[in-house]
Amino acid sequence: MTSLRALYICYFGLNEPLVQTQVLPYLRELAAAGIEISLLTFEPQMKTRWTAAARLEATAAMRESGISWHALPYHKHSAAKLYDIVRGAWSAARLARRESITIFHGRSHVGAAIGALAKKLAGGRLIFDIRGLLADEYAESGNWQPGSIRYRVTKAAERRLIHAADGIVILTELIRQTLFPNGIGERALEIIPCCVDTARFERLAQRDPSRVVYVYAGALGGCYLIDELADFLGTARARDPRTFALILTMGESSRIADALRARGFSDDDFRVLRARPDEVPALLRTGDAGLVIIQPSFARRASSPTKYAEYLAAGLPVVVTAGIGDLDQEIRADRVGVVLKSFDDAGYSDALRELEDLRRDPDLTRRCTEAARSRYDLRIVGGPRYERLYRKVAAS
Repeated sequence: MTSLRALYICYFGLNEPLVQTQVLPYLRELAAAGIEISLLTFEPQMKTRWTAAARLEATAAMRESGISWHALPYHKHSAAKLYDIVRGAWSAARLARRESITIFHGRSHVGAAIGALAKKLAGGRLIFDIRGLLADEYAESGNWQPGSIRYRVTKAAERRLIHAADGIVILTELIRQTLFPNGIGERALEIIPCCVDTARFERLAQRDPSRVVYVYAGALGGCYLIDELADFLGTARARDPRTFALILTMGESSRIADALRARGFSDDDFRVLRARPDEVPALLRTGDAGLVIIQPSFARRASSPTKYAEYLAAGLPVVVTAGIGDLDQEIRADRVGVVLKSFDDAGYSDALRELEDLRRDPDLTRRCTEAARSRYDLRIVGGPRYERLYRKVAAS
């Protein structure tokens, strides 16, 4: 096959957990498939965080993975975002001419905007990797007013980027039906959920029968509901005093700890840990069920929570809020968890009762790991679909 050269544009820093878990694994798979990959990131506090030695070390590590890494400074103030986009596009176009890059792969809206401008400057093709509905997410979180100037400009940019893209990535079938009910013509489109290396999560030890361990992994606050998570766990503890809450987060932890104490948890009944991505698999393997408690909304149709794939890969059944991406349908089809239909005592009790029945099934762990492999495995699903997209875009 003809060698392809692509530039992946990511408006995050190289060491961000999201980049480590949801960017680099895909790029390594593409590099292993023979595609020549360059990565452009935007680094906060670049001058202070990245010494010459640290940058050389990171560049060498990326090169060992088959990735050529390039970095620009990230400016936090929203007024500087346009500057970052223009400078990023100019740098991407220069890289494209120097390295004969023909595909610009933009992650989310800012990355795609940079790629679209670089395409105009240097030629080539554009992949818009739609990680979510950005304007709707900001509006639903309360940061923007629906219909405000920023909201309308971002939605207009989204439409233009979709129109300009030669290939599109989305995370869910539900958002494909919403955005592209009539397809996108001859252009390439792939549904690629947030995938994981399932082999890293294989269960090695038996569960502790003296505890029923509910695990929550990831960010807290905003759409990731703290009070509702604590309410669910409080209801679980009232039903079964063996209930133990394990919270794994790199964010601020005092609110969830206070919320659990307010619902009767002693400090012996829960742990809140700052867990690095490489520590998460072993910690998940100590659990009995994983929790995905998220505020349902229009924007959540586009969501594929990484934690869901991680729980399944560790053999854990999952409790998921209704209305999150494709998960309602997948849970019912695969019989790997329960759907939480409402944030009240009745909803929590119904979900817990269903979960208790499900956990009596001796085949449950196998179904969970098999669902993770068939739907979310990096090497079976994620990598091959990205490669297929690249080949289609290059041949278009």
